[in-house]
Amino acid sequence: VFYSSIMANSCRKLIFNIYIVFYCSAVIMPQICICSQFTSSPIDQFNKDPKAFPVATNGEIFPWHELRLPTVVIPLHYDLLIHPNLTSLDFVASEKIEVLVRDATQFIILHSKDLEILNASLQSEEDVRYKKPGENLTVLSYPAHQQIALLVPEKLRAHLRYSVAIDFQAKLADGFEGFYKSTYRTLGGETRMIAVTDFEPTEARMAFPCFDEPLFKANFSIKIRRESRHIALSNMPKVKTIELEGGLLEDHFETTVRMSTYLVAYIVCDFTSVSGTASSGVKVSIYASPDKWSQTHYALEASVKLLDFYENYFDIHYPLPKLDLVAIPDFASGAMENWGLITYRETSLLFDPKTSSTSDKLWVTEVIAHELAHQWFGNLVTMEWWNDIWLNEGFATYMELISLNITYPELQFDDSFPNTCFEVIKRDSLNSSHPISNEAKTATQIKEMFDAVSYNKGACILNMLKDFLSEETFRKGIIHYLKKFTYRNAKNDDLWHSLSNNCLEGDSTSGGFCYSDSRKTSNTLAFLRENVELKEMMATWTLQKGIPLVVVKREGRSLRLQQERFLSGVFKEDPEWGTLQERYLWHIPVTYSTSSSQAIHRHILKLKTDTVDLSEKTDWVKFNVDSSGYYIVHYEGQGWDELITLLNQNHTLLRPKDRLGLIHNAFQLVSAGRLTLDKALDLTRYLQHETSIPALLKGLEYLELFYRMVERRNISDVTENLKHYLLQYFKPVIDTQSWLDEGSVWDRMLRSTVLKLACYLNHAPCIQKATELFSQWMESSGKLNIPADVLTIVYSVGAQTTAGWNYLLEQYELSLSGAEKNKILYALSTSKHQEKLMKLIELGMEGKVIKTQDLATLLFTTARNPKGQQLAWNFVKENWTHLLKKFELGSFPIRMIISGTTSHFSSKDELQEVKLFFESLKAQGSHLDIFQIILETISKNIKWLEKNLPTLRKWLLTSI
Repeated sequence: VFYSSIMANSCRKLIFNIYIVFYCSAVIMPQICICSQFTSSPIDQFNKDPKAFPVATNGEIFPWHELRLPTVVIPLHYDLLIHPNLTSLDFVASEKIEVLVRDATQFIILHSKDLEILNASLQSEEDVRYKKPGENLTVLSYPAHQQIALLVPEKLRAHLRYSVAIDFQAKLADGFEGFYKSTYRTLGGETRMIAVTDFEPTEARMAFPCFDEPLFKANFSIKIRRESRHIALSNMPKVKTIELEGGLLEDHFETTVRMSTYLVAYIVCDFTSVSGTASSGVKVSIYASPDKWSQTHYALEASVKLLDFYENYFDIHYPLPKLDLVAIPDFASGAMENWGLITYRETSLLFDPKTSSTSDKLWVTEVIAHELAHQWFGNLVTMEWWNDIWLNEGFATYMELISLNITYPELQFDDSFPNTCFEVIKRDSLNSSHPISNEAKTATQIKEMFDAVSYNKGACILNMLKDFLSEETFRKGIIHYLKKFTYRNAKNDDLWHSLSNNCLEGDSTSGGFCYSDSRKTSNTLAFLRENVELKEMMATWTLQKGIPLVVVKREGRSLRLQQERFLSGVFKEDPEWGTLQERYLWHIPVTYSTSSSQAIHRHILKLKTDTVDLSEKTDWVKFNVDSSGYYIVHYEGQGWDELITLLNQNHTLLRPKDRLGLIHNAFQLVSAGRLTLDKALDLTRYLQHETSIPALLKGLEYLELFYRMVERRNISDVTENLKHYLLQYFKPVIDTQSWLDEGSVWDRMLRSTVLKLACYLNHAPCIQKATELFSQWMESSGKLNIPADVLTIVYSVGAQTTAGWNYLLEQYELSLSGAEKNKILYALSTSKHQEKLMKLIELGMEGKVIKTQDLATLLFTTARNPKGQQLAWNFVKENWTHLLKKFELGSFPIRMIISGTTSHFSSKDELQEVKLFFESLKAQGSHLDIFQIILETISKNIKWLEKNLPTLRKWLLTSI
């Protein structure tokens, strides 16, 4: 799954988990291994204490009381027949599940949610062979666990196979999960309906009764009935179509490879496609609604190129004959990696050359790269349980970096990867963070695992590990991992074992790592002599939460290093600081460079304190080379002053990513009370000479953040002075921007960012140019092509008049480009008129003009508008029950709505208000981890202002 974020084009879906002794029994089928955490059979447990078991909906005792399914019965094969009716908006279906019984049992437990079970029957292998009718089964339902129990008349015997047949029906779901309905409007204004699935993590059970856990892999044979005006798509290619009475058609699809239920997918629609062929012969197709067919071509080019790359990189062929990518009109996340049938939000797949900006292009390419990586990481090899979802999502996010560097070097994705890490550090530096590998039991807890820690931090520690082991060694290790666990499930330790034992004969050195690259330095070989235990090292990154702070003090030719837990919003002098530091220790592969050498020096910091000796005298030292390590660095003594002097005298002596990292680290240290704000601001003074755009944008990002914070709090003197400083200090950068789509990716991103800020600050030349372009666009009846990189800016300025706002809303309804609609919606949400903002939110709730999928984004952008922040927050409080009818508790949209409307608050009154709201939700049974994250974030904002506002005020007075 790929989760979109407004804050940045990324965001991505075990507190020392004590594993109970598992036993693992291989069964008749090869490569199936089901591990059970239960030491006695379900029947024994039930007979021993039936009162400990829950009551089913009919009043009878339900024979299972765990959230996880028992492992005495495992699925081997599903035969599914689905018939959706796009007029009555429901579906009827039947299935036959071939199961293997491992231990004798009198019941089979399956997952089922919101399905009406019509009947269920059971056949033995002998019954099937002699075509005997099946025995009817009693069906019990326990909705609290989303489970049904099939009670059998006679005990099922161990080591035999049976066939379970179930007929069922249900409504097509209203939301974005399970088997749900989606609509789109044609150019002619007609509303058309499609039916689509989205099952990850726990929603396959909404479409068919199943063993809905990742460990229960099986093969699926799918048949779909449809009308002739529609087509049906599923994971595998269609093998035949049978004509039925009444003009209905029944499509039969090839049987799938072994896979988890959450990867099953099928769609009934009237879409058109464009196709191409990968080097290996795999047919790749992009599907979209007919009027948007022209926007599919870039996705096809990118998909074929990336599929070729992955097949070569992993040295494993994509195992299916085809790969479809489908743009779905209503979609909660960014995309979903269903094997062979990847579904996308339209803005994550479609590219319109007229209205899609360079950021849009990067986004589409990034999401395609992410989902294609999942065809190996996640689909071919799947995590055993959702506590290790990072093995799917962290790897897919990491592979974006690797794949795009090779296939699309012109997108310069490598330069934006540090922001993937910076984004999650905001979350991971709070005490409410969680370990990458984290316990998750309920459906809501599982949904909450799809967050920045699993995606971004997972990717960042993998990138750090690759830098430590070398790219060649790391690649060998992951190929070994994928080949060893093909069509199987894996856990954390399996990855570390594969990375430690991937050597070919004669290819290894001491310490268990392979370094066949003779160009490796002696420093790297020195690591090996330390005999680093990779599993032990990586446990410190995956089994404990948070991020380390490395404190560096230079004493002559010695560097004194100290590590501690980095906590944002908690200062060393705070009483809780010491307690929050206890028992935290990382094995940190630190890197550093000095003034006296271009070499990258390496050291593993395993202790709380350590000393490193320098071979020669140096003027400065810079840790975390290229920002490739997941840690913050603080320089004690003269360290920061030396680096600030260096930046002012000759910033090019430091690598571009090192300059980017220094800016980020400095302001992070301010939030932890370790560096004064004036020191961090002094560091940014060199930016008028900065030639690296990512570093320049990072500095601007912090200054804009401070501006918006004081503007929202209506601290007028600081607001005015900071506005004046920004426009004066960055005037050369602003004035040199053209209003054209030209230059490199980063040139274009700089243009979009700088001009957007300049117009937001009411910079007269910017407002004048944007107004002029908007007027020309209106006069041309929307036909004029405004350069895509400045579209958002032009629309936002135009939206400030009533006539402009109304015209934009009209164009929003007419536009066929999702990229353009996003830009218009953002512009509409910048209005200073609250009645207009309220109208937008009402349209989002209604879901016709503004789709419900865009409501979370709309509430976020409205809350970031000073005139809309209270309005958006009040709306969420007053309409919480209605929002939960549209989005599942714990889902990405709900978390984004909560975060988007509260995380910018910075006053004690706001904190108290949010706290009371969260307490009322908990009393109603709604509890999310994000509640604590928000409360910590607001407290941090309050503390930041209290400590730093006087410094900011004083610094500005001396700077303008």
